Parts: sequence; C-alpha cells; structure tokens
Amino acid sequence: MPVSAAAPSVPTLRRALGRWDLTAIGVNQVIGGAIFLYPSQVAAQIGGWAPAGFVLMGLASLTVALCFAEVGSRFEGTGGPYLYTRAALGRFAAFEVGWMQWFTRASSQASIMAGIAVALGYYWPAVTAGWPRALILTTVTTTLAWINVRGIRQSAWLVDALTIGKLLPLAIFIIVGLAFIQPARVAASLPPLTFHQAALAALMLIFVYGGYDVVPVPAGEAIDPRRHVPVALVTTILVVMTVMTLAQIVAQTVLPDLAAHRTPMADAAAVMLGSGGALLVGIGSVVSMTGNNAGQVLTGSRMLFALAEHGELPAFFGRIHARFRTPANAVVFTSAVALAVALSGSWEKIALVSALARLVTYLGTCASTLRLRSASAAARAGVGPATFTAPLGPIVPAIAILVSLAVVAGASRAQLLGGAAALAAGAIFFLFAVRRAMPAVNS
Repeated sequence: MPVSAAAPSVPTLRRALGRWDLTAIGVNQVIGGAIFLYPSQVAAQIGGWAPAGFVLMGLASLTVALCFAEVGSRFEGTGGPYLYTRAALGRFAAFEVGWMQWFTRASSQASIMAGIAVALGYYWPAVTAGWPRALILTTVTTTLAWINVRGIRQSAWLVDALTIGKLLPLAIFIIVGLAFIQPARVAASLPPLTFHQAALAALMLIFVYGGYDVVPVPAGEAIDPRRHVPVALVTTILVVMTVMTLAQIVAQTVLPDLAAHRTPMADAAAVMLGSGGALLVGIGSVVSMTGNNAGQVLTGSRMLFALAEHGELPAFFGRIHARFRTPANAVVFTSAVALAVALSGSWEKIALVSALARLVTYLGTCASTLRLRSASAAARAGVGPATFTAPLGPIVPAIAILVSLAVVAGASRAQLLGGAAALAAGAIFFLFAVRRAMPAVNS
C-alpha cells in the first residue's frame, strides 16, 4: 500500500509572553508622551489638587481594568475586547469593537511617530520637515515592523527594554525630586474648585490613563493568559498611577507656576539637575514614544489578525508566518497604514476617533463582564469559568460603565462626529463581509 504523505502542519502563534511582558505592554501603552506634557495642563485646571486627581482617576480607571481582568480570565485567544464582546453581545458589536481598536492603534502609532520627529527636532531641527522627517518616520516604522515580524519574543524584549528605558529617567526625576518636595508649598496651592474645573480635569485624566485595554489583545501568544492577563491589568494601573502621581507632585513643587510651562517635566528637571536633567527628560520622552509605538505595532496587528481569524476580514490578514509564527501580513499592513497617515499629516483628524473608540471598547467589555457572569450565557458562548472575579458584585462594573460614559461627556463635537463616521465605516465593512458570506470561525 502506498504511504500517504502527512498533511503539512498549519503554523500557529507561539505562546511566549509572561505576566511581566503583558504588564510592560500595558505600562508602555499608558505612559507615552502625555506624562511629559500633561502635568501643567492638569495643574491649569485644578492647581495643587492635581496629585489627588491622578489618584482618583487612577482608581476610576482601575474599575474598568477590573472588568477587563475578570472577563479576560475566561479567554485564551487573541483579540481581547473583540473576543469578549463577540461571546457576550454578538458578531456585529464585536466587529465594531475590533475595528475601532485597530483604527485607533494605527492612528495613534501615526501620531506618536509624528511626535518623535518633533521631539528630535528640539536637538536637530532639520528632522521636523521634508525628506529628513520622512526618513526618520520610515526608519522607525520599518524597524519596529521588522522586529514584530521576526517573532513575538523579540517584540516582547523590545517592549520590555523600552519600558525600562522610559521608566528609568522618570524614576531619577522622582527620586531626585523627593528632596525638593515642600508639603507647605503643596498645601498652599490648593485653590477652591468649581464643579466645572473638577469635571474638565477628570475628563482629561481619563484620556491620560487610556491604553491598558490592549493588555489582553495578544493573549493568544501568552503562556498562561487566564491567570496572567488579570495580574498584568491591575499591576499596570497601580504602576502608572504611582509614577504619574509622584511625577506630578515633584513637578508642581519644583515649579510653583507649573501651569505656565509648556514642557513641565523638562523644565522641572532643568531646575533640579541643570541642562543634563532637561536632556535626560528629552531622551526619556523619545524612548517613551518609541516604546509606545512598538506596543502599537504589536497590539494593533493582533487585533487585525483576530478579526481575520474569526472570518470578519479576508484570510490574508490572518496568515501566520511559517518560520516566525507571527501574523506577518497584519504587522506589515498596520505599519504601512500608520506610516502613510503619519507622512500625510492627517493623523490629527483621525485622532478625533479615539473618544468614541474608547467608549465602545470599554462599554463592550464592561457589558460582557456582567453578561458572562450568567452561567447559562457563558455556556451558550462556550467560554470557561473566570479565574478572577472583580469584587463588590455588580458595583465595580456599574462604576466602570459610568467612567466609560464620561469619556463621551468630555468629547467635543468634532470627536463625536469623527467617531460616528468611523463606526459607520465599520458597519459598512461588516455588511460587506456578511454579503461575501465569509465563514466565521467559532472561538
């Protein structure tokens, strides 16, 4: 009898991410360039109350993160919020979540690349325009894409290294700044607040804390996602809250007129450490933005891959590289879109989508948390039991939903219109996919 040839094995994603890799992805995404600029903007709204604002909004963000942690402890695949919403609320709602997350990851990558050129332009003005700017953006994008194609382990090492690289100058800033802290000065800068001021600061800080929702997206490449994703989410919020609060305290102690400074961290570092301190913060901001970009490539491409894996997009985006076992097509496409947007300068208009994108992602996950607590709903969706449960019953998800709705309350008319247009585009893509009768793969 002839011996039949064995069917070639289909490559799968490699599980290589540990809990600290996932935590680094989260910290890296939340702490981008904003921490180097926002201390003065928050202080302009609420003065010396700013550290308390960072703590309170950190705790508010923690309620949303706890919902992500609970529902994430039920899943092992790639996609994060997309998977949760698909299981609890159906294909259409899930597609909108996945589409909006990918869209904002690509646009954020473009905006941060533009920010890198601006930051480097402080020391090398030529890179802010023309071919030098295009060369910088192309080099950064292609390098990060190449590393992401080469393997998840290499991508994780890069994100880990850049996360340490961004936290180190912030740690030096905070440790040195502790000697400058004067409680009396902080207490003297506590003005009476109006509700309007507090609300504006709160809405601003909700956006500052954004980004942790990407932690569960690459769960399909995590070693033990049902246990490690919850730990990474909670740790991310606690680390970020600590760093941002202490940095704010130091900045407003060193600079009594903090609200008047456009580059508050660099200016405060210059007061404490001279020109070397300002350079340290400047380098830290470039490292921070580069690290944030590395995370955008990793998580954005995995969201595109997840949509294709479940039949919502062409199979091209769901193909896994036979050698490197990464979603190479999704990585290259996401990076190419981000580079095109960055070079065109249209990222500022596209960034308007972020408010509604965050609302859709947060609400989808919070609603899924409540929905899948029903044993019958979880059984129908075919998902496992939670290995982590948010405390206080329905109270935490209810608060998280209110925090999510606050994102829209603080959105401008342009942001609402931009987000609505992106949602409409997503609906058209979904209907097109349905008409083509693309097979959906069960999670």
